[in-house]
Amino acid sequence: MKISSSQLISELQNSTKANLQFAQNLLHKSEDDLNKRLSEKSWSVLECLEHLNRYGSFYIPEINKRMLSSKRASNPTFSSGILGNYFAESMLPNKKLNAMKTFKSMNPIHSELNIQVIHEFIQQQSQLLDLLEKSKNIDLNTTKTSISISKLIKLKLGDTFRFIINHNLRHIRQAGKILNQS
Repeated sequence: MKISSSQLISELQNSTKANLQFAQNLLHKSEDDLNKRLSEKSWSVLECLEHLNRYGSFYIPEINKRMLSSKRASNPTFSSGILGNYFAESMLPNKKLNAMKTFKSMNPIHSELNIQVIHEFIQQQSQLLDLLEKSKNIDLNTTKTSISISKLIKLKLGDTFRFIINHNLRHIRQAGKILNQS
């Protein structure tokens, strides 16, 4: 995938703003509604957000750290890496969400959760918007970040942003589906 770096950042900012708006709207729901699940094995709305918070707790500091030591933007075009593009594309929500296995440490099922989960998600989305804004001055191709499953694998910063924001979109859609069906 090749795209103008500024266009990519703009698209990712728009997606993040939509996720932020969704979360802000959840603040008007009852905790009972937010903790309902469609089946014993499915997640509640709060569990969807808690899952995203757990990933955000890794990726936001990782992105920030790498951006602080990165080069100024020199390439106006972002070219996705093979592995990064695969990870980012695999997170895109399909019309019918394809089930994926999650790591035990990232699985919040049956956790005792409250409205604070939403506040944390809102804070993380604000931090993500700030990082996206700062990334306009960073080379999205040469700046690399570790991934949560292995410090040995590094992705281009542009692919890391795509992965995390697509992952957020996926679970925001899942949370919306839960609300609509409960």
